[in-house]
Amino acid sequence: MAISLQKGQKISLEKEAGAGLTRIIMGLGWDAAKGKSGVLGKLFGGGGDDSIDLDASCLLFDNGGNLIDVVWFRQLRSQDGSIQHSGDNRTGDGDGDDEQIQVNLSAVPVTVKNLVFTVNNFTGQDFSKVENAYCRIINGANNSEIARYDLSCQGGHTAMVMAKVYRHNNEWKMHAIGDIGHGRTAGDLLPQITPLL
Repeated sequence: MAISLQKGQKISLEKEAGAGLTRIIMGLGWDAAKGKSGVLGKLFGGGGDDSIDLDASCLLFDNGGNLIDVVWFRQLRSQDGSIQHSGDNRTGDGDGDDEQIQVNLSAVPVTVKNLVFTVNNFTGQDFSKVENAYCRIINGANNSEIARYDLSCQGGHTAMVMAKVYRHNNEWKMHAIGDIGHGRTAGDLLPQITPLL
């Protein structure tokens, strides 16, 4: 059964998966918040049927904290080929993950120590318009959910540093970060990410 992570919690992905872990999927899901309905809602912009475009990204860092590569909707594959983005979902409609980033852990270069996963709103809408947001880690071998982290902290922020997957003593671990931020892209969050490496 998957672990429900709390902000700041760290886990060993391999121990939680119960076996050797070679591939993971970071899934991101969200819905547009339901607004006011009826005539008053339409007059005051609370109709609730607006779509929300959140964007998942993965930033790769080396031991020295240097940014090596970024996987996001404008670059769907890492330069080394170990990480693949599912593509941009611009609405959040439907059930399940709206965007996924697949990571072949066994192919991630040894020079990469940290994979930092972020979520941004490229169009500038803030998280007061988002509900039911989450990220989760799935075992890519059997599609079982290893861990889930609730991201539904509504507010005026436009971005969040979701989690970090990192190497420690030859195993992959996960740190649920959940720090809110501002910015249209993952690159805008670099000053906030650097101290977390």
